[in-house]
Amino acid sequence: MPWGCFFRKQSLADQILIYSARRDSIWKYANPVGMAHNLWLHRELIGQFIRREVVQRYKGSYLGMVWSLITPLALLLVYTIAFSVIMKVGWGRGGTAHGHVNYAVMLFAGFVAFNVFSESVLGAPHLIVNNTNLVKRVVFPLEILPLQVVGVALVNSFFGLAILLVGVLAIQGHIPYTIVFLPLIYVPLVLLCAGLAWFFASLSVFIRDVGHLLAVVMQMLFFLTPIIYPVSAVPESVRFLLYLNPLSFIVNHFRRVIILGQMPDWSQYAILTVFTGLVCMAGYIWFMKSKKTFADVV
Repeated sequence: MPWGCFFRKQSLADQILIYSARRDSIWKYANPVGMAHNLWLHRELIGQFIRREVVQRYKGSYLGMVWSLITPLALLLVYTIAFSVIMKVGWGRGGTAHGHVNYAVMLFAGFVAFNVFSESVLGAPHLIVNNTNLVKRVVFPLEILPLQVVGVALVNSFFGLAILLVGVLAIQGHIPYTIVFLPLIYVPLVLLCAGLAWFFASLSVFIRDVGHLLAVVMQMLFFLTPIIYPVSAVPESVRFLLYLNPLSFIVNHFRRVIILGQMPDWSQYAILTVFTGLVCMAGYIWFMKSKKTFADVV
């Protein structure tokens, strides 16, 4: 073999192909407009998958979608008794009936927000492995599968939100006008869930232990998020750890606009939205670049 073959000068066509491949790997998916356009093109398919998952989840059960309310309500009762009645933790006047009810409402607001996150992240692993028939189809947009679990989590949260609003109306006699800002608070939550769902759905194809690890991390994250306790109950020396958790801002803003009648902290909201937007883009890029190898792994 002639040594010259190792030093063969690249033709212009080869250089164009290499440049195109590099450009594709960097910029094709790192464009938020392109990502939004791609997902918009598949909006009907995403909606069909979400509806199918919601129907199949409760198909054949006697209570149907009521089960999506029973679990959080049961946890709400347990945590309210354990922390408000026994341990005297609360946002209101602890030790009184009003204090216990107020604590329950605050707690449930945290549940609504956190459950969207936990259902989305814990539902992402094994999505690809359990849909090998779709992976083998070259033309199928696999990137919509993680959005399916996020969409189902959002649907479930709307049922919990309805219960929460009834509780707020019963306690306060009115629903604060700041409820109109709630869709804006959902935006960083959805961005965060989508980005992590894309990332973990892809990563679990190569590392099957991801699902087990996330179950442990989620339990830890639950107690590191101010859901069962207010931020003011945390010593100031370690309070900064809560602010490293984006869920802390989301949970607190759920309470601000739904219960407390306070405007969002726009500076915090802007920082949170930018951060979660970057997480979303990073997860999308990771998924789109790695999905080309799914068929070989599964």
